[in-house]
Amino acid sequence: MNIISYDIGTTGVKTCLFEATDRIKLIASAFDGYEIKISHDGSAEQDPDQWWRAIINSTKEIIDENTKVDAISFCSQMQSLVLVDKEGRHLRPSMSYMDQRAGEIKKKVLESGIKVSGINVNKLLRSLYHTGAVSGSVKDPVWKYLWVKENEPEIFAKVYRWLDVKEAIIARMTKEFIMSEDSAFATLIYEMRSKEKVFSKSVMKMLGVNPNHMPKIISSEDVAGYLTKESAEELGLKEGIPVYAGGGDASLIGVGAGAIMPGDTHVYMGTSGWVSTVTTKTLIDTSAMVATVVGAFEGKYNYFAELETAGKCLEWVKDHLVLDEINAYIEKKSITEDEALYKSLYEYLSEVMLRAKPGSDGVIFTPWLHGNRCPFEDANARGMFFNISLDTGKTEMLRAVIEGVCYHLRWFFEVHDKKLKTSEVVRFVGGGAHSETTSQILADITGKTIVTVKDPQNVGAVGAAIIAYKGANPHISWEDLIDKIEIDKTFSPNPDNKAVYDKSYEVFKELYKSNKDNFAKMNKL
Repeated sequence: MNIISYDIGTTGVKTCLFEATDRIKLIASAFDGYEIKISHDGSAEQDPDQWWRAIINSTKEIIDENTKVDAISFCSQMQSLVLVDKEGRHLRPSMSYMDQRAGEIKKKVLESGIKVSGINVNKLLRSLYHTGAVSGSVKDPVWKYLWVKENEPEIFAKVYRWLDVKEAIIARMTKEFIMSEDSAFATLIYEMRSKEKVFSKSVMKMLGVNPNHMPKIISSEDVAGYLTKESAEELGLKEGIPVYAGGGDASLIGVGAGAIMPGDTHVYMGTSGWVSTVTTKTLIDTSAMVATVVGAFEGKYNYFAELETAGKCLEWVKDHLVLDEINAYIEKKSITEDEALYKSLYEYLSEVMLRAKPGSDGVIFTPWLHGNRCPFEDANARGMFFNISLDTGKTEMLRAVIEGVCYHLRWFFEVHDKKLKTSEVVRFVGGGAHSETTSQILADITGKTIVTVKDPQNVGAVGAAIIAYKGANPHISWEDLIDKIEIDKTFSPNPDNKAVYDKSYEVFKELYKSNKDNFAKMNKL
């Protein structure tokens, strides 16, 4: 079975062609990028036409007229708002999961009266009762929806459906308007108390959402529709290929990592980062902004804590601390591939970080470059280097960035363990898992045994392929699915580094409390 998986990320789409037999074998892949426009007003937007162009370009790069394709599936960024008309065309740019301009609307709707954890107690209890979660973050989709309703009424009047990223592409491919169950849950208006897959009438009424705007909900492994003639011609594929609903990155990256059984924990370090543990029950910690999200497979949930700028911190490192090193990194435009000393950012970081001692000689970096969501919600929080001295060099700063991301991930483990015990052996995936140095730092800081998989940067696409394979072969066992994913390396914690990391970690957690008021003074919208 040949499957095309589209992994639609924040900065581009990775298109992969897999052959699914006893293994999920990558046949070919291509990447095409696009923009995200971030403004000082808190907006973060993308043009869905750029997604589509990237999908067309990358598809044509890996297939030809003789390529056999049996299925199409998706993994994508989640909690964006794409408002479309009856033709499936977007009415305005997509409002990204990073968009945080709707703070005043959230305050007006959710934060009046008697409050618990900053939320109106009646609305909090109603939301928890029906959805198992609450739209407690300014970045949650309903506030974007209401922002458009209040600020762009002429556009809002034309809305036919509220979709997420991959659902907008599915509508373009098939003319069907659906949401996979995990995407529906991510709207935080999904009715958890019903045996049917529906949105909560009670919560929609409470928040002012038009029920007619909501699409049909289906399972991730269900066929959403079939590739239309028009879309097939644009993509260079054959008409009628089944298009599966797929899932969001929060669901499918864990699947691609092989963390699909209850109690399995995985760490992702890509543009964003998270710690996620599989469970069969719903959980929520409103004080720490952690909750279970619906998984890609029926009856399974992911207890999920997210850091929005994990790998994005590495991109910042690349642009501002690495590219000015002469002949250091291949992407420096003034040198050729043959002249570059390192073939990737991770290779460069891995070698340079080893020159600095564990703990970076006391330098600590906070990875909150675009605010923070968990375990504290603060759009004003920012990144900083703490405790720089005359002896501090760029080497220590580079290592401190990776350690800072790992300190924050350790914080997630602490929060998780209050409600649900994390596994001692943790799957580590995403671009960060390419670096053995980063993998070892993560093991040392968290105290967990870290396991990486083959091709850790394509796990979202692998998860999408597994979903389609499961949909086409419903009787396949969980064990068989896990066996299709190959393990690469294992990293055990080094006890010699525990003391220095424990000390720095305690200081790391205090840095937000000490600077909360200053962040607000400097960055409040």
